Amino acid sequence: MLAVSAKSQSADDPLSGLDVGEHPDPQVPEGWTTVRLRTAALNHHDVWSLRGVGLPADRLPMVLGCDGAGVSEDGDEVLVHAVVASPGWTGDETLDPRRSLLSEVHDGTLAEVVAVPRHNLVPKPAGLSWEHAACLPTAWLTAYRMLFTNADVQPGATVLVQGAAGGVATAAVQLGSAAGLRMWVTSRDAAKGEAAVALGADRAFASGERLPERVDAVLETVGAATWSHSINSLRPGGTVVISGATSGDAPAKAELTKIFFKQLRVVGSTMGSRDELERLARFVVDRGIEPLVDSTRPLAEARDGFAKMVDGRVEGKVVFTV
Repeated sequence: MLAVSAKSQSADDPLSGLDVGEHPDPQVPEGWTTVRLRTAALNHHDVWSLRGVGLPADRLPMVLGCDGAGVSEDGDEVLVHAVVASPGWTGDETLDPRRSLLSEVHDGTLAEVVAVPRHNLVPKPAGLSWEHAACLPTAWLTAYRMLFTNADVQPGATVLVQGAAGGVATAAVQLGSAAGLRMWVTSRDAAKGEAAVALGADRAFASGERLPERVDAVLETVGAATWSHSINSLRPGGTVVISGATSGDAPAKAELTKIFFKQLRVVGSTMGSRDELERLARFVVDRGIEPLVDSTRPLAEARDGFAKMVDGRVEGKVVFTV
């Protein structure tokens, strides 16, 4: 089958290890099934794998990809949930300490066919296009859990999203706006802030800019560079939800005094559950949300999409048709 794989790794030249070509069909363990993919999407996780982060070299070659949608063996249209729980685990799979993502232990979705646990199949709503379905299982699911499960905000609340242009941030803006939240964003690039406003954000601010009022929740994916601003921007009793630290995980100040004095909540958030992905898909259709798509191209041209992401020229999701 045609697949996009990491065959080697290089921190400085990640594309040197990318292979777009024939790969053996997936092995199907007991309790698993296969999905013939129609669309798949690219994530920064895939580039990090090529750089040697999170994917040990002894697992190569590995088919990349966490996002995908297609047709199951039973002929059903499905989304693929990428969080793979360990054998025997019950409950929220994101809390399983031995969980993995597709493309970490098991081959991923950038292929014609992917093998997944049967539990990981999520019905694709009839009103959800294949292109938009492929956008949801990773960045969009992460944003959904941050907003609606872990931030615990209600319509009318104000939420600050640090780093307006990232995939999770973009999804959070579109989801929060559709849910009746007042969404504010920060960005080092004024044009990216304006783009976020066009997607539904109420206001955009420069990174570190003093806000006109304190917010109910902050969605944090940047880390060290924005941590103090996030804490200072919260009202007493507010919540910061963190799902990443692209600028590093060691801020100059931990802000512990402000956290306990203002009784702030600091909540970690990773991906989302299968049930949350099902609710997310319905929500996107019911509210008429159209996930921002940077470009769509055939899987055979995946290298071009990877190059665009490595160069930092992606706005929205890069989607591959299979």
